[in-house]
Amino acid sequence: MLNTLIEFTKSEDGAVTVDWVVLTAAIAGLGLAVVLVLRPKVEDKTVAIGSVLDAAGVDPTF
Repeated sequence: MLNTLIEFTKSEDGAVTVDWVVLTAAIAGLGLAVVLVLRPKVEDKTVAIGSVLDAAGVDPTF
């Protein structure tokens, strides 16, 4: 039983999985941070574009 426990603690199986989980979490966190930083600026530009399009008007007749 003790030998099995020692072998289990020395085993590196699954270590790659832990690395991938950490890397994936870091990438997801970075993506979220980018979205949170850029969202207000993109929203301002979207409102500005909408204002220009509203002012331009559309003639519904051909």
